[in-house]
Parts: sequence; structure tokens; C-alpha cells
Amino acid sequence: MGREIERKFRVTGEDWRGQVIETYRLEQFYLFVRENVSVRVRIRDGTSARLTIKTGGGMDRGEFEYEIPLSDAEALRESRVGIVVEKTRHIVPLGAFRVEIDVFAGALAGLVMAEIELRDASDRPDLPAFLGREVTGDARFTNARLAIDGRPDDV
Repeated sequence: MGREIERKFRVTGEDWRGQVIETYRLEQFYLFVRENVSVRVRIRDGTSARLTIKTGGGMDRGEFEYEIPLSDAEALRESRVGIVVEKTRHIVPLGAFRVEIDVFAGALAGLVMAEIELRDASDRPDLPAFLGREVTGDARFTNARLAIDGRPDDV
């Protein structure tokens, strides 16, 4: 079974910008969302697409990803639930890990979130100062809930 183990944070400040080693644009939308299960299509830089099924909640989730033709992804967009989530992802190295910082656009503009993918739930990387409040396990900050419900009130 594919696994995704990650911690999620709000981002404070701009100190991270000088450390970015990679940047790309993402559009993603959801075909199905319910508690602890979602089916997503993600288009990267308008050139490639992946279908992802996520199960579970919190830090350790099931994740199954499959490359799909870009034309199929574009056709599936019409069947989405909620909004298309638009964001630019910036990669910042963090020792043996990396921080994925998402700067949201469109309906979610102004929201900046970070994720650190871990190899094991017991991993404890040193957290950089630009990471603010941890929101791991707060369903309001999952991309699926953002697509359906929009920005949480406390953003």
C-alpha cells in the first residue's frame, strides 16, 4: 500500500524565498471527497497529470498515484466537486527532508501552507523559523476541504 507521512504548517514570513531550489505550478481538483477518502486530479505546469487516491486522516495516510494523459485530466475537470485549487509549489531543502511551500492563488489567494514529507512518523526534523502553527490533522487545511469549503475563517 502506498503511504504518505507528512506534517503540515501555516507559513509565516518570507525568509524561505531565498532558499527555494525548485518551483512549479499546480492545478488540482477533486472528483470525490468524503471523510478520510478523496480522489484528486493534479496538473503540473500544464504539461503532465496524475490521479491520486488518498485514504485515512492525520499524518499517516494511504496514497495511490497514477500518471494519466493530460487530455483525460482536462476532460475530468468538468466533473469536479468544489473549486480548482491553484497554487505555486516551492521546494526548500531541510537536511534529509524538504519543505514543500504552497502559495495559493485564485479563490484561495493569500493562503501559504507548508508540508514536510517524512519517511517515518517518528521523524523529527528541525523546523525552520518560517513554519508557523502546525495544522497536521486539522481537516480544514487539507486541499480537499479547501476545494469544497474554501479558506477557513481563521486564515
